[in-house]
Amino acid sequence: MRTPFVAGNWKMNKTVAEARDLVSVMGKELNKIENIDIVLCPPFISILAIANLLQDTKIGVGAQNIHWEEKGAFTGEVSPSMVKEFCNYVIIGHSERRSYFGETNETVNKKVHAAIKNGLTPIVCIGETLEENKAGRTSEVVSSQTLEGLKGIDAATAAGIVVAYEPVWAIGTGLAATADDAQNVHKNIVRKSLTDLFGEDAAQKIRILYGGSVNAANAADYFTREDIDGALVGGASLKTEDFVAIAKAASK
Repeated sequence: MRTPFVAGNWKMNKTVAEARDLVSVMGKELNKIENIDIVLCPPFISILAIANLLQDTKIGVGAQNIHWEEKGAFTGEVSPSMVKEFCNYVIIGHSERRSYFGETNETVNKKVHAAIKNGLTPIVCIGETLEENKAGRTSEVVSSQTLEGLKGIDAATAAGIVVAYEPVWAIGTGLAATADDAQNVHKNIVRKSLTDLFGEDAAQKIRILYGGSVNAANAADYFTREDIDGALVGGASLKTEDFVAIAKAASK
């Protein structure tokens, strides 16, 4: 039985002061929820403040990105060894990183290996664009992102990785894949690709999240599907009532 997992990706939102205010309220409510792993991923500048606030709670802290090198002349980047001082998790390969900042399957793979080497749990994002979806290329794109992004990892280590399927056309648009469509992708594309890479046993242990306009109203429907193990939540993770409702739905 895979433990449900809900992560909040704050993207480029909240000052440090605003982040503290949000977590001082949200954290108390989230910490009451049982049988679930919950992670908050604020911008880099707020990680230390949030980590301190959540130090004695069950809630994890994640970064939104890392570089694959440990140190060096990479202005504006943050290394995995810097992140691991305060975080347990890191989002890798989010579609916005791919679309706006040139992230590729190759760089995703480098970052996944760097995260694992530093004891961070990667939350690896995959998903097709609207054009790819309409062209019937969902299986091709999602499977290649999975296979290329996670290559070179041993099965025992892979079992602890988290994968997040986020159809690009559903992120921040108000559109969302139906629960049945998401389940189909998770089971027949993502889980199958994971089985090809790591074998059946490890693939069944890997949690696959759905992301893309997940909110308090639609979350419960996703979580009733066998291969949807939680959610990577964007905008709704900035609202205490909504994110707590999503986490509660997942815990059930």
